[in-house]
Formats: sequence, C-alpha cells, structure tokens
Amino acid sequence: MKFKDSLFTRRRFLNGLLGGGIATLAASLLYPIIKFVFPPYQEPDKVLLPLADYQGLAPGSVKGFAWGVKPGFIKKKADGSYLALVGVCTHLDCNVAFLPDQKKFFCACHTGWYDENGINIGGPPPHPLRTLRAVVEGENLVVKKEGVA
Repeated sequence: MKFKDSLFTRRRFLNGLLGGGIATLAASLLYPIIKFVFPPYQEPDKVLLPLADYQGLAPGSVKGFAWGVKPGFIKKKADGSYLALVGVCTHLDCNVAFLPDQKKFFCACHTGWYDENGINIGGPPPHPLRTLRAVVEGENLVVKKEGVA
C-alpha cells in the first residue's frame, strides 16, 4: 500500500532494512580479518629500559616490560647477560604469563607451556617464544629486534 504523500513504498522500506542487515553482518565478519591483515599498530624496532631496574635481578629470574603494546620478558642469565622474549604465544597470539614457582611460561588460552628460555614444551604452540636481542649500552638496557642495528 502506498499513501498519497509517502516517499517510498513498503517494499522499498523492507529492502532497505534487509540490505542494511546484510551490510552490518558483512562488516562484522570482515572487520577482524582486515584488522589481522593490517594491524593498527607497529611493533617497535627497539625499546630503551633503565638498566638499574634489571641489574639487581637474581640469575634465572624474570621481569616483564612493555614491547610496544605486547608484553615482553627479560631473564637474567647465569653469566650476567640478558635474554629478552616477546610474551605472546606462537599458537594464537595470546599473552603468556611467567610462573616463577614452576620456572615456566604459561598460555592460558589453550594450555600452552614454554620453559624458562621460551622453548615450547607442551600444548599446541608450534614454535618457541620469539627472542629479542638485549644489550647493555651505558645506563640503558636496549632491547632490539633481531637484525636491527
């Protein structure tokens, strides 16, 4: 039925509702895919950390830091050098946590386990945690991606 002064018919109105619903559904399905392909952030090439915060660590202990928007971990080795790891699971990019009583990293998403050096030891993670280079430069601990000068 069309009223004398209406701007559009009932069919046109229902087609608009249906089209809008389909467009909303398509956008909600495409958004995560587009966000995965084109991440909204860039990972840093390097991060400067105050050395004083990490110098007092006991050998074998682990302390967290921010690697851009992702968590990172610094482990002090027995020889006094540092091991830096990105705290993101290699299975589905969930954040991992360090459990000091077990000396292991744990991913709660799918029960993934890594040893204290970031090597995958249980669960679905296919690869070890990603390592970064940690070097002492003056009064800073510089954490860099592999291959960055």
